[in-house]
Amino acid sequence: MQDANAPKTRALFIINSLAGGGAERVMSTLLTLSGSERDQFEISLALLDIEDASYAVPEWIGVHQLDSRRSLLRSIVLLSSLFRRVRPDIGISFLTRANVATVLASAACRVPCIISERVNTSSHLGNGLGSWVAKRLVRWTYPRAKRIIAVSPGVAEDLRESFAVPKSKIVVVANPVDLAAIERQSREDPVLDLDDPFIVGMGRLVENKNFGLLIDAFALSGVGGKLVILGEGPEREILSRKISELGLADRVLMPGFLQNPFAVLRRAKLFVLPSNAEGFPNGLLEAMALGVPVISTNCCSGPSEILAARSRDEIDGPYFAEYGVLVPTESPELMADALRAMEDRDLRGKYGEVATARARMFGAELAKSQYWEIIKAEIKGARPAPRVRLSTPA
Repeated sequence: MQDANAPKTRALFIINSLAGGGAERVMSTLLTLSGSERDQFEISLALLDIEDASYAVPEWIGVHQLDSRRSLLRSIVLLSSLFRRVRPDIGISFLTRANVATVLASAACRVPCIISERVNTSSHLGNGLGSWVAKRLVRWTYPRAKRIIAVSPGVAEDLRESFAVPKSKIVVVANPVDLAAIERQSREDPVLDLDDPFIVGMGRLVENKNFGLLIDAFALSGVGGKLVILGEGPEREILSRKISELGLADRVLMPGFLQNPFAVLRRAKLFVLPSNAEGFPNGLLEAMALGVPVISTNCCSGPSEILAARSRDEIDGPYFAEYGVLVPTESPELMADALRAMEDRDLRGKYGEVATARARMFGAELAKSQYWEIIKAEIKGARPAPRVRLSTPA
């Protein structure tokens, strides 16, 4: 039992912001489920950027709002200053910029840190001079963390092969899926009134999510009903132009970010993930948790491990896996074929039945427990053994 008078261990979580996104939702879920750790830990959260929050954290968590203006250098300086003020016993960060800043700030302040990589780093950072610099920074900083939590085996493999992170430092913990919360919210009235059968895509409107592929495939497929893309981001204008050029303005809807997407998702006949790369696709599992059949590109990392329990390299071409359909990336024709195949009611029913059971394997309580086991182990390992006072013989 924890001594009631003993000082609590200070755990500082760090993320860019709580704006709409998969990593931000996971951070909110993890902290919300961490109430059982309050007896032992004083838990706080640092937000590097000032952005409107799409997700909440419990009131008992202290929030430190910084203003890095999305600058890595400012993130490092401001976070180092916060470390000196708060004096945490450990730092835990999500997302690449926050991870780099946390490693450097914690090293300067002699605080152990755990970083969590949410994406396939090589794909996420892309190409070009700026990307080259970013990759060098990752390669230099990540191995200096005490522990790196990867959200899928594919992410872990990329960290080892591309960034020289020692295998001994990496542990794989899948994203927590709060099944109870998703089910509860899905029973609310949806903000969109959609009578016709519809397909859903969900995520940030950014290049790597490749919603343009989904729009092209939808146009090629000839399937009926509507396509609804939930999310917001810088690619909105490009996607809107494509929709207009294809004559789909009345059939493809982009309502933006929804605080409760699950009420819409539950009513979909199909969920499609068209990404070029993922770390761990939250939206895919959230759809499966509601019994929605799914199609996904076989991108790195996560979809093949969820839908086929296999590495993506073991799968060639379109594949009707045990828990959903996988198609190659960047192929609107093959995605269109999959959309047509999933018009079969019996096939959709089969995949819908197995989806929920598969999602339960990624329950939030299990992931939360794994995170805290890692945190406690690293704190214990960072502390020197207590000194033993030896008495002299009389």
